[in-house]
Amino acid sequence: MGMQQGQALQELRDGRSVSEGRERRYSISDLARDFGVSLRTLRFYEDRGLLHPRREGSNRVYSGGDRARLQMILKGKQLGFTLTEVRELIGADMRDKAGADPQQAELAFSLEQVKAQIAHLERQRGEIEDAIRELRDVHERMLAPVLKQAS
Repeated sequence: MGMQQGQALQELRDGRSVSEGRERRYSISDLARDFGVSLRTLRFYEDRGLLHPRREGSNRVYSGGDRARLQMILKGKQLGFTLTEVRELIGADMRDKAGADPQQAELAFSLEQVKAQIAHLERQRGEIEDAIRELRDVHERMLAPVLKQAS
């Protein structure tokens, strides 16, 4: 093992990102810390084929492209898309931008997808508001006897 490789592995073990050549590389700890997710979450996304880190011994080494994909995954989840939908959106984006800088990638939404997701989230909001209203009614009914006894 060369001096640079040994240093890179030590940096990964220490939880620091490493640079080799022009592409920045990240340890699993780097990405977990930077995006506020657990190591288990990153391994889950890897198992689902959404992230593709290289292996150096037992260490996972993530590229700038992996970092960009993770950012898109989390944005898609934040917007309420399923992982299956996110995978399709990421795949479409990567195909459309073959050869482009992976760190400039964005989710490839269609107008129909955006409209459908807005409608879905509005339905969910309505269901949540109904549930909150019902729970407040239950809460008031539960408090009524307590307040009656106190007066």
